[in-house]
Amino acid sequence: MVLDGRLCYGGDYNPEQWPAEVWKQDVELMRQARVTLVTVGVFAWSRLEPAPGRYTFDWLDQVLDLLHAGGIRVALATPTASPPPWFSLAHPDALPVTADGVRLHHGSRDTYCAAAPAYRAAARRITGLLAERYADHPALALWHVHNEYGTTCHCHHAEAGFRRWLRDRYRDLDALNDAWTTSFWSQHHSDWAQVSTPRATQYLPNPGQVLDFRRYWSDELLAAYVEQRNLLRAATPGVPVTTNYVLGDWVPVDHARWAAEVDLVAIDHYPSDAGPAAEEQIALAADLARGWARHGARHHARATDGDLPGARGSWLLMESAPNLIYTPGRMHTREPGRMARHSLAYVARGSRGAMFFQWRAPRGGAELFHSALVPHAGPDSRIFREAVELGGMLDRLAEVDAGVVEAPVAIAWDAASGWALQQRALPSDRIHHHTEVAVAHRALRRAGYACDPVLPGDPLTGYALLVLPALYLADDDTAAWVRDHVHGGGHVVIGYLSGVADEHARIRLGGYPGAYRDVLGVRVEEFHLLADGEEVPLTGGGTGRFWAETVRVAGAEPVDAYAAGVLAGQPAVTRHRYGDGVAWYVSTRPDEGTYQRLLDEAARAAGASPTCPDAPPGVEAVRRRSPEASWLFLLNHTASAQRVPTAGIDLLTGAVVEDAVTLPAGGVAVVRERAGA
Repeated sequence: MVLDGRLCYGGDYNPEQWPAEVWKQDVELMRQARVTLVTVGVFAWSRLEPAPGRYTFDWLDQVLDLLHAGGIRVALATPTASPPPWFSLAHPDALPVTADGVRLHHGSRDTYCAAAPAYRAAARRITGLLAERYADHPALALWHVHNEYGTTCHCHHAEAGFRRWLRDRYRDLDALNDAWTTSFWSQHHSDWAQVSTPRATQYLPNPGQVLDFRRYWSDELLAAYVEQRNLLRAATPGVPVTTNYVLGDWVPVDHARWAAEVDLVAIDHYPSDAGPAAEEQIALAADLARGWARHGARHHARATDGDLPGARGSWLLMESAPNLIYTPGRMHTREPGRMARHSLAYVARGSRGAMFFQWRAPRGGAELFHSALVPHAGPDSRIFREAVELGGMLDRLAEVDAGVVEAPVAIAWDAASGWALQQRALPSDRIHHHTEVAVAHRALRRAGYACDPVLPGDPLTGYALLVLPALYLADDDTAAWVRDHVHGGGHVVIGYLSGVADEHARIRLGGYPGAYRDVLGVRVEEFHLLADGEEVPLTGGGTGRFWAETVRVAGAEPVDAYAAGVLAGQPAVTRHRYGDGVAWYVSTRPDEGTYQRLLDEAARAAGASPTCPDAPPGVEAVRRRSPEASWLFLLNHTASAQRVPTAGIDLLTGAVVEDAVTLPAGGVAVVRERAGA
């Protein structure tokens, strides 16, 4: 999304927290920093409707007029993530209830139940009024619905909604009982009234029930979003509508499937590691957002009989912290220059700009030390000076928005598999789908490959290699998706705990991985869990961690084997020709170097090449390409200067690059590549 020929740059602006005289100062500072877009009104419901039916929009009128006069566009939010105190007092049944049966009280954010009729009606009412009042305001560029959908509830409204959802999904109790295997532990349901949300219980909950509740709640939250979106679209059909995704294993939202309902995938991303893992987390989050956007665009193209090839999708970094990294237990101050490098890393991987939470740091409130572009020290600060510098950089990069990220590798991502692997009583509580995706993504990134996350069923045309890390659930369509891809000449790497269960989290019998045994030419009889810190040596010189298996080959050839213990001499990694393609199986988590070499070998065998083979270790290379040009992003994550062969024009400096660019420590270059170079 380019605003008046510029990338999106700015962040959440909370003028309701400040006196009016500060607003003019803010606009002047935004102009100085080359801000193009700010999000307004996210948590302003109590200031917009201080009492039931009494509205005070005058201050918002003034703010939008000031921003427009300053040349700054607005993502206008609906404030429904934080209902005002009067609403909670009037509608206590709309307060959320935990799985333990505890009703939470007002006093923080997100104190609402999305299934409560009173909440949904109030949300539609305030949304409709905002749409009516600001539909023609010249500052309006984007609608920002709600904030970080994710609050879960187990109240009677949620329970009734869950039953309706289950009736639609299964039609009758026989199908439900079969899907949930309710004959186990005498859980057979004979009446719909017996079905509840997965409340706190004596011991282990029913895994099918828990999984379906996660699916239902994602759909319930989506329905709440769609209600608001439809009101906004009706009032302003030409203005895009989105909501900002919050990331994390706890989030009960299937972001990929939501992508078909937003005009722009928007993510909030806050790395949780102060070391090199921060850059790895940024790369994965950016790739996930791009993958979700592509999935949504394909779904929309199918629904509207549009063009499927080239369905690109759009995504935007809607929130990040300018100068802090929130590690567990402490806030780490980003080193000088790291904010710009991190911001450009998102843009390299397809973001249509860089947005932050927040513009100005607050004087009080629950997040009074949250990072901001204008910190408590004010504009005379390193943070704001770097914000001004970043605004200049983004101004010079607007042309890259035309480019699509080149990714020869696809990596499968599935929210439901992630939820299913969070169940208790699994063989290990250390194996998670998101973690396994992150480990595979890190190995591919270090080997120099860009990759697109895909959902089961997505088209795989153009990808040399497909990777399935712990894709635990597989219905028959997913199994056929992999089988047809490989039989038709595709290459796949499948990791342990993939295809073990069906869509209801019931084990596929006959040996693991049930859905893919024929494609892989293997049959796994049993698993062997490794203790914390324990490793099993491999004959190729590496080690395996966390998980190992008794693998019986049934047509596959061993590539690496276990070298010690009860599995000594048995296959650890196999390769199998199936039809015109090749399927690899990895029955353990190799050490990082071994995994990187393995995926590099599989990618090269499939015909893929690293983005920039001559980039030194620690330099991240990402290419965006359009029909007319290509742009090579080079990000130096090391503490020393690095030289990278390339030719073209560095957009950040304007310098002509003849044969190589030298990146200073922590530096970035964005080279419009010379044709044919």
